[in-house]
Amino acid sequence: MVFYFYMTLKNYLIIMGVTTTLIWGLFLLLINIINPFTTNVLGLTLFYLILFLALSGAIAIIGFFIRFKLLKKDMIFNSVKTAFRQSFIFSFLIIAILHLLSQKLFSWFNLSLLIIILSLAEFLMLDRRRHPKSL
Repeated sequence: MVFYFYMTLKNYLIIMGVTTTLIWGLFLLLINIINPFTTNVLGLTLFYLILFLALSGAIAIIGFFIRFKLLKKDMIFNSVKTAFRQSFIFSFLIIAILHLLSQKLFSWFNLSLLIIILSLAEFLMLDRRRHPKSL
């Protein structure tokens, strides 16, 4: 017996919503278990990784709904892809800021440099999508 699973918009939103909720629950559990002052590298890595995944999921869902309501002319698939890509970039920015703050390296210069680098990465991804390599 073969089951086919079609990724409709409804299925995507249900899977993303349930997964994001589970990851936020895992994050809340993690911050209650791990003491940031006494934990090792593994504890901090888990903290940043789980926070990154939770933020990415939440921002992707919120970004999709904003695009869906405001930019109705865009295809749904493109809205999902754009929201997902930008949620990873924005989540990385938040995690990088938190890491810089924890290491006492945060400054406006570092923040500006990080934003410029992430903006260039976004523009390169957009340019690559518009002008794919021809073989």
